[in-house]
Amino acid sequence: MLNYQRFKQLALFSAILALCVVVLGAYVRLSDAGLGCPDWPGCYGTLTVPQSEAAIQRAQEIFPDSTIETGKAWKEMAHRYLAGTLGLLVLALFALGWRSRQQLKVSPLLPTALLLIIIFQAALGMWTVTMLLKPAIVSAHLIGGMTTLALLVWVAHRHWASFTASATVSGLLILLVRGALLIVFAQIFLGGWTSTNYAALACTDFPTCHGAWIPEMDFKDAFHLVRELGMSANGGSLTLPALTAIQWTHRIGALITFIYVASLACVLMKISAYNRIAWLLLAILVAQVCIGIANLILHLPLLLAVAHNLGAALLLIIIVVINSRITKPD
Repeated sequence: MLNYQRFKQLALFSAILALCVVVLGAYVRLSDAGLGCPDWPGCYGTLTVPQSEAAIQRAQEIFPDSTIETGKAWKEMAHRYLAGTLGLLVLALFALGWRSRQQLKVSPLLPTALLLIIIFQAALGMWTVTMLLKPAIVSAHLIGGMTTLALLVWVAHRHWASFTASATVSGLLILLVRGALLIVFAQIFLGGWTSTNYAALACTDFPTCHGAWIPEMDFKDAFHLVRELGMSANGGSLTLPALTAIQWTHRIGALITFIYVASLACVLMKISAYNRIAWLLLAILVAQVCIGIANLILHLPLLLAVAHNLGAALLLIIIVVINSRITKPD
């Protein structure tokens, strides 16, 4: 029973920490500190950032092609420290989950899957640095982080929530709630792809793009996954039409997400057991759209850009909680 209580407490704390890791990761990426340390898992050959004059000189000798910026390096290392802590907590969840598997309200295979995802996330973090921010790797790292967050929220909610107040919903509504999870994940990927390709300001007018509803776009290079940052499939520079295609697709995805999730929230409002969370879902959704538009108009200020990533994470959390609430406990 003691192992079960520890698992329950650790699951909640890990979910909160995962949210912090996701938001901090967005801050590191958006503040252009993703390559603050040219190596992995340390920084310039050590487990901390070079501070003294001798340490900086030694680091410069080891990495002569790198410019040492301690501010960016500390941002990157802070994210690694936090992500490493989360990895250790997931390892503890894995061990406690199997020890108390008879009392768990989820399959012990779920903590096992979480551990495997965390290991893969660590590899993606390494490849992000060694492959110099290749868009496919960075986007996969973002999706991995959001998946980790979603699974931890699910585990925590299954163990902390009371399901007695949840009303029975129709099979169609269950499918719509499950679909919302897929749509939000797809939109998160499009947002990540926009950010990792530095296409957020490919067109800054709204609601049109370059003064047109359907501007000139190049989808072939825009969504070619296996290419270097800023490069096209044939090795040339990524053109403005390709960047425009990325951002325009993200806008269309945002419109689809808004219509779908807002409609779902309106349906859930009619069920008393889901009324409050439906209003919260709608509020976060509207705020997320407003922040996205403000990012365009104000040319992507760092605070709003990070807030946009936080909004995506909160939207995902609420959708996961609703999915958990409509699922009968084991």
